[in-house]
Amino acid sequence: MTILAGTGKGLFAIDSDHRTGEVLAERTVRDLKNSGGRLLAGTDAGLFASEDRGRTWRPSGIDERIVWQIFTGPYAGEVYAGTQPAGLFRSKDDGRTWNEIDSFAHAPDAERWCVPLRPPQPGRARALVVDHADSRRIWVGVEVGGVVSTNDGGGKWRLDLPGGNPDIHMMVAHPARPNVLFASTGYGRINGVAEQTEGNAGMFRSDDSGATWQYVWRGVTPRYARPLCVDPRPPYGVTVGASPTAFSSFKDADGAHAMLFRSDDLGATWRLLGDPAHSPSPANFHGLVPDPASPGGVLVGTDSGEVWRVSDTAQWTQIASGLPIVWSLLAMTS
Repeated sequence: MTILAGTGKGLFAIDSDHRTGEVLAERTVRDLKNSGGRLLAGTDAGLFASEDRGRTWRPSGIDERIVWQIFTGPYAGEVYAGTQPAGLFRSKDDGRTWNEIDSFAHAPDAERWCVPLRPPQPGRARALVVDHADSRRIWVGVEVGGVVSTNDGGGKWRLDLPGGNPDIHMMVAHPARPNVLFASTGYGRINGVAEQTEGNAGMFRSDDSGATWQYVWRGVTPRYARPLCVDPRPPYGVTVGASPTAFSSFKDADGAHAMLFRSDDLGATWRLLGDPAHSPSPANFHGLVPDPASPGGVLVGTDSGEVWRVSDTAQWTQIASGLPIVWSLLAMTS
């Protein structure tokens, strides 16, 4: 199995002997997906595609945007991309050509979306879910803006704030219950930053397609939740990485204090998925995807340039090190 690691300084391939080599020299690779055998990389310089399993890459549209997330499906050839400035794009030919869903830019409160840094940055459409039974149902998580959704392919949009929180980082849908959504959130607010108290950041779940949300992070610390994935195999474990703040880093004097958690019961309870060296982790977590070779396992990338295989029983195996910050991962099994 070859693993592609999207980093802050390009894309690297990790082979079965844990050897790495750079295959795409773009500044930052935010997301990686496989659409019909065509590999797609969302970068700070637009979207890139590979027709030869990642050996060579070329630009493939959305050139003037940062591409934060790519969502493949539900139909063959259909791909969606979320960008910064906050935009939503759709392709029907595996990412060869793209059309912007213009109505998204006019969704409720769109003029207020922003990331409250200094100076402020445009909002990011960084979380995408499309209903695999009905592609007209789309959810977009905006950092910082909220969950923006449509039931008619973009004719009308609605805005929801899980627990009043507009700082959406990632969203996933339950593989067997498409009306159940999970969202990881932080402390960002339209006009600043919320207090670091319980309820202001963490994990939320919706049981009704995003109409209402409940906080499922009571008693769990740290609270700032960012990378998130759901295993496509029963019991559909939800894994999330959390840290004290948005800026927690391996460069901090006492490390990032990041944790990896897993829930197998829709967020009712969470268990630590860390070994003694990662409870807490001195490095922060960014790239996070299910491990196709290990039911219940995940692949995780860190801000210290490491890639780890983590089993469902919290056994950690390092498969790469010495990389730039790892933002995204894609495992290719055949």
